[in-house]
Amino acid sequence: MSNDLTTSDVTPDVAPSVQRIEIAPGVLIPQIGLGVFQVPADEAQRVVEDGLAAGYRHIDTAAAYVNEEGVGAAVRASGLPREEVFITSKLRNGDQGHDSTRRAYAETCKRLGVDRLDLYLIHWPYPSKGLFEQSWQALQELEAEGAVRAVGVSNFLPEHLDAIARHGGRPPAVNQIELHPTFQQPEVAAASRALGSVVEAYSPLGQGADLTAGAVVDAATAHGASAAQVILAWHLARGHVVIPKSAKPERIAENLAAADLRLSAAEIDSITGLDSDERIGGDPATFALSQMR
Repeated sequence: MSNDLTTSDVTPDVAPSVQRIEIAPGVLIPQIGLGVFQVPADEAQRVVEDGLAAGYRHIDTAAAYVNEEGVGAAVRASGLPREEVFITSKLRNGDQGHDSTRRAYAETCKRLGVDRLDLYLIHWPYPSKGLFEQSWQALQELEAEGAVRAVGVSNFLPEHLDAIARHGGRPPAVNQIELHPTFQQPEVAAASRALGSVVEAYSPLGQGADLTAGAVVDAATAHGASAAQVILAWHLARGHVVIPKSAKPERIAENLAAADLRLSAAEIDSITGLDSDERIGGDPATFALSQMR
């Protein structure tokens, strides 16, 4: 497996600049995806249809978001061949455990209306429950059986990565973590890459909080770009997969256009220098919500 970027193979008239990264043998993930965290169930189909029309070919959802049905409906309504749309979903904390993980995966596929996912992640380590290693074993089995193309984790800290590495087999295809200019988690990113896992950034804009940082605004002015495009271009330059979320068609298209923006080395360094170690989301060491509704 290689983490090197490869030229996108999407159709020439749709998002030609979006690169794809190999996360498992023969499995390429578009480096920019559309996240649907906090998109209401009754809006998910419209938002994802807008994203696919704009050129996205990577959609990131989760069972805990309660909008998988809308995501699946949008993919079908788009008329795109299934193999052209990369779909990720995630295991809820309350479904962790070997057998329950396998059941939860089948239920997610049913809600999405697909035979298999391109990527399935353990959403949180949920260490107080002590079941993530069993869940990881189930994911490895599903991958070996061909039921899912690639498997990975989300919010895993180095100690959680070490625990699953002891089971052997292929490393997680990705570790999806909170990562943005003011919260970069360099130790977690380094531990992920050391295993051979691609780093995927959620909340890549710091949920909007990083848009007004001086280094970001300066680069946006210099390039005639939006602040969001600058931050996303910084992520891309550092090899991250990113899944910005927006429900507005114009912002959805704007974010995807970040694939065409190239920052200077000095601009990248200035944005990297914004790290303040300030987390927005939950702490994986203690996060213990069941995510069941």
